[in-house]
Amino acid sequence: MRIPELVAHRGYALHYPENTLIGIEAAIRAGARFIEVDVQLSADQVPVLFHDRNMDRLCGAQGAIHEFTREQLHDFKLLEFERFGYKFAQNPITTLAELGGLLNRYPAVTAFIEIKRVAIERFGADTVLERVLHALAPVSRRCVLISYHIPVLLAARARGCLRVGAILEKWRHRRSPSIQALHPEFLFCDAADLPRFGNVGQDGAQVVVYEVTDPQVALKLAKRGVGFIETFAIGEMLAAFEPLRKQPA
Repeated sequence: MRIPELVAHRGYALHYPENTLIGIEAAIRAGARFIEVDVQLSADQVPVLFHDRNMDRLCGAQGAIHEFTREQLHDFKLLEFERFGYKFAQNPITTLAELGGLLNRYPAVTAFIEIKRVAIERFGADTVLERVLHALAPVSRRCVLISYHIPVLLAARARGCLRVGAILEKWRHRRSPSIQALHPEFLFCDAADLPRFGNVGQDGAQVVVYEVTDPQVALKLAKRGVGFIETFAIGEMLAAFEPLRKQPA
């Protein structure tokens, strides 16, 4: 039986606010060896972890990350009120440098760092890439830059990034000239967009799919060639696979 690698999607997002140190460290302590986070830039170009284009869902506030300086972002809390109420009312927005500090304490963990398109639209690919690479410099060998924006990944490759991952809008886009030119080590895709049948393994690239919280679905995808599964329920999925890992080969 092939067991896929599990990626903590935005940390341990089932039980903690996404893209925060508390949720990421909880995922690692639950056994995660791979994590995935989203990165944008503040108004003064500090890379911070944040998924959405606006702050309403996660912070209960108006505006976007790039409209506030890092100092101003201290006034906002990433609490995800609709899911958690005031349980995480003091939970701050996390910087990419703070994530790097956490990774320094857990040297066995690899991080997929998604560069969000909204940051590139606002500041340009070169600026975003420069700020992200600078923040990740101490842990760069354990990080994989990923994005929907293929030009920023090509630029990262030119700057010496060892591993990159292309996020596909559609599975069929894996054959596009830009992705063929990139030769990514990873291909990310929505599990719902995969073909219903057949092997989906790719020569030269590991396939990573999101978002899966059902262990049986994950095992079926692994059997078809998927190497990595992104999940919000990292602890539950790891626990479900533990007995399988102990079985004799």
